[in-house]
Amino acid sequence: MVAAVGGRIVDNIEKVIVGKHDEIVLAVTVCFAEGHLLLEDVPGVAKTMLARALARSIGCSFKRIQCTPDLLPNDITGSSIFNPKTTDFEFRPGPIFAQIVLADEINRATPRAQAALLEAMAERKVTSDGNKYELEPPFFLIATQNPVDHEGTFPLPEAQLDRFLVRLSLGYPQLEQEVSMLQRLQLQHPIETLETVASAEDILECQKAVREVYVDEKVCRYITQIIRATREHYDILLGGSPRASMALLRFAQSLSAIQGFNFVLPDDVKQAAPYVLGHRLILRPESRLRKKTLPAVVNEVLDGVPVPQMPAQFVR
Repeated sequence: MVAAVGGRIVDNIEKVIVGKHDEIVLAVTVCFAEGHLLLEDVPGVAKTMLARALARSIGCSFKRIQCTPDLLPNDITGSSIFNPKTTDFEFRPGPIFAQIVLADEINRATPRAQAALLEAMAERKVTSDGNKYELEPPFFLIATQNPVDHEGTFPLPEAQLDRFLVRLSLGYPQLEQEVSMLQRLQLQHPIETLETVASAEDILECQKAVREVYVDEKVCRYITQIIRATREHYDILLGGSPRASMALLRFAQSLSAIQGFNFVLPDDVKQAAPYVLGHRLILRPESRLRKKTLPAVVNEVLDGVPVPQMPAQFVR
């Protein structure tokens, strides 16, 4: 079921986003893994369009938060307003109360406003005026940011980054892909006619199915060894937390399920690791001076951890 629903969503998004099949699959995989997605890339490479196309493909409520330096926490979560007719305060929900939320240019919001997202991302709840409000499942936050601009931006703190399951970059399209994109845009934007191909119930069923994907004890131990290796690596100042272990497990399960399998192999973990760990690790300053990069260090970690041999029944 996961592969079928995921395939429909991916095919639908590809009517809008040209030449980014792998990135689209990963975005849908994050949704099925009950995580949140951070899209980080230069302006104009369809970060926001990917989020909008994904929301249109799924029959869920959708809200957009345009992050600016004057954005306040109550602009995100909502606030209580006095009603003179009832002589009481009524809670007016903010844009965070949607099943799919786009936080556009998240690093342009102040730390105070960014912090308003923490509880929603971790617990799927919002606290306002001492009252807790449940967010309607499936709650999926997609944030975009531009790493090039630094003026008027506020870098995301580690606690915020750690709550994103995956960080993705789209990159520029190839020549023929960009030509095809221009031809599609000549009369109207394809997203205007994009149809819904999956319901909220379909997403919830896929998320439940992902949790039931079998993970052998050897794979769990392999994940733990990778995370521990990040904490002990010379070039890494801050290694992966237990939340990173859980994120790596869930994303590997989702990757396996969207490919049509019901068990996780070490190869799934190795495929998931760069996307899950890349934004959670901090390099030492002296390592940066030696031109070390996070992708290279993550590869060193993966190369240094022995891959377990799986029983014969776990073969693809």
